[in-house]
Amino acid sequence: MTWPTQGQPLIRFTFGRFDEVGYYNNQKNFRCEVTAENLWNKPIHAAAFTVYFYDKQKTRNGEGYLSVSDLPVNGRAKFEFNVTTSGRPEDFQLVPKNVPDEFAQFLPKREIPKIAITVNSVPQGAALKVDGEDEGTTPKIVKFTPGKHLILFTLEGYATGNYPFEVKPDEAPGGSITLELGSAMHDTVELRDGSVLTGDVEALSATDLEIRIGGTIQKLNRNSVKRILLIERMPAAQAQ
Repeated sequence: MTWPTQGQPLIRFTFGRFDEVGYYNNQKNFRCEVTAENLWNKPIHAAAFTVYFYDKQKTRNGEGYLSVSDLPVNGRAKFEFNVTTSGRPEDFQLVPKNVPDEFAQFLPKREIPKIAITVNSVPQGAALKVDGEDEGTTPKIVKFTPGKHLILFTLEGYATGNYPFEVKPDEAPGGSITLELGSAMHDTVELRDGSVLTGDVEALSATDLEIRIGGTIQKLNRNSVKRILLIERMPAAQAQ
């Protein structure tokens, strides 16, 4: 058996005959001679592998441990290998346990586990983005990878909410976070070309609309306006 099983092989293990040497409490003990060969272009100073054993039904019924050290280029080493199983092993799999850093590029890619968390807003129904990606509307179960994230909530009539959120690697799934959206501070004018203006509507007629944006009045043709969302303002006498 060579490892890795795909691409350039780096090390080969040749297993001899498995001889049963004992039986106790429904567990069988086997022994065989193993030859390790260095197929790499560098010496292998230390490497360890777990060997998983399977029966005819492909059910794992035992495991053993292999290790080599100070194996020169093209070098070989023979040693005795022992394993205890719950039945006779019919097949086995070699899995790296502790290998040189140079072997890292040959290790299988590990999938980063995702953690399901319910994301909600008050009021509900806000459009939800996580790290710039659309996730639907709240409430929504979102699967997060461990690390830092930025959650964006938008809902007509309310100020946009940004929520920095960090997921710990040991975070338990099933948690929830909720953001209460604040009221909008300015009027919103949506144009027919899809653009949106935020400011204070100063005047509105059948033909024109005037909106103050950053202290400057802009005059728009009323026909270019698709929708206007006005916030409630206190009368000047009350505001003082």
